Amino acid sequence: MSAPINKTCLSNSTKINKYLLQFANEHVDFRHAEIKAISELFGFTAKPLAEDECSSSSGSPYLMVELNSEKEARNLMSRTVLIKSLYEVWGHGATYKEVSEQVETIPAEIKKSGFSAEKTFRINVDTYNKKITQEEKIKIIESLPEDMFSFKGKVNLKNPDNTFGLLEYYGANKTEPPDKPFKIYFGRLIADGQRDLIQQFHLTKRHFIGNTSMDAGLSLIMSNLAQVKQNSVVFDPFVGTGSLLVACAHHGGYVMGTDIDYLLLHAKARPSRHNQKERLADESIHRNLSQYGLGHHYLDILVADSSKHKMWRRQPMYDAIITDPPYGIREGAKRIGTEKDDCLVTDDVKNGHIPQRVEYQMADIFKDLLNFAASRESYTEENLPTHPCLRLDSNCEQTLSTRISRRLITMVKYKEFKDEDTGRAQIPVDHYDNKPFRDLYYKNPQSNTQSVENKLKTTSLNDT
Repeated sequence: MSAPINKTCLSNSTKINKYLLQFANEHVDFRHAEIKAISELFGFTAKPLAEDECSSSSGSPYLMVELNSEKEARNLMSRTVLIKSLYEVWGHGATYKEVSEQVETIPAEIKKSGFSAEKTFRINVDTYNKKITQEEKIKIIESLPEDMFSFKGKVNLKNPDNTFGLLEYYGANKTEPPDKPFKIYFGRLIADGQRDLIQQFHLTKRHFIGNTSMDAGLSLIMSNLAQVKQNSVVFDPFVGTGSLLVACAHHGGYVMGTDIDYLLLHAKARPSRHNQKERLADESIHRNLSQYGLGHHYLDILVADSSKHKMWRRQPMYDAIITDPPYGIREGAKRIGTEKDDCLVTDDVKNGHIPQRVEYQMADIFKDLLNFAASRESYTEENLPTHPCLRLDSNCEQTLSTRISRRLITMVKYKEFKDEDTGRAQIPVDHYDNKPFRDLYYKNPQSNTQSVENKLKTTSLNDT
């Protein structure tokens, strides 16, 4: 049963602070982090309501939150790609009788704006974990008590003044649905999220892609977690084909990056698309940005080794560093170096010299990333890299298989970097044993099942 509503309190109020978030059924562990980041970006707090028995953490796609205004709600929806729709809650409960009783307590001024004869309307019936026919949806709408749901305006299915949602929750996905829903929500639609951007920026439509290009949805989420906004300066030290930069530029950031792969950045590497024999002459990160009208947000791309930190200035330069580090599975992870002790290049051979490369181990990548950011699995929290100039802001898991997952780590710089901090990036528990992640990934699990499972579950792939 839902908590009883204080009718006197509601009747004396002229606004509703309860809003329902309807999530897309993906990246569940990223939801709260995205909400937190976007609300901080706009300067408000979205407080989850304890009275909502069905929370997103229990497998429900719904979460009720408290917001101060409709403006805050619209700001949230102007950035999110994980929330499909947001509703102003007029009623919720285990039965339609409970929902009707709550609708009755809504202030008359608010109901008038939705139910008046001057306002056209539409009602959408949506069910989670149970399919119902259009005829069944119509029956649900027709069964609503007219004295509680006193719509006086005309129905307009295409462009109504108000859209209302009747949302029924039949339990977690892939469970046998009951005859009756566990929870019912009724509310006025305020805004939809930015899910359309995923198709707009989809890799299949992208001019320049590679084997490891980050998909559009995750790129937009990472840009949100980094709180990229108008005039932010964003850097990707493992830029690849620039998928992350496209998302950041869309949010108003000015973008640049580095990559050690000369052939890829100059579109001379092997094509990634099926049946494409050679790269097009104009394939480039700048071309990707220009494709979406974002070419003016391009600063530069350098062929460089991001592990060489002394090439970067010490003063603060970037508002955000967002990257998808190489794991060495589909593409090798390399850095400039030599296996020999003496790697100095004499002046007589510097011209035209091609630097030697060595394996770039996962643990070293993490440490270099943190030092760079500061200068400017069984899985445990102790596995996370640390740095004295950075604090952990969020830690989200994306499950890839029963054996491995990767993590989107967001860290915030809270104090200035000093030279003595250079060697203080740490991984308290190094599960990589100075081996390429590829070796752990492809190791035969039958030979030492328990050991390999533990290794790979703790070796989470960190995206940022």
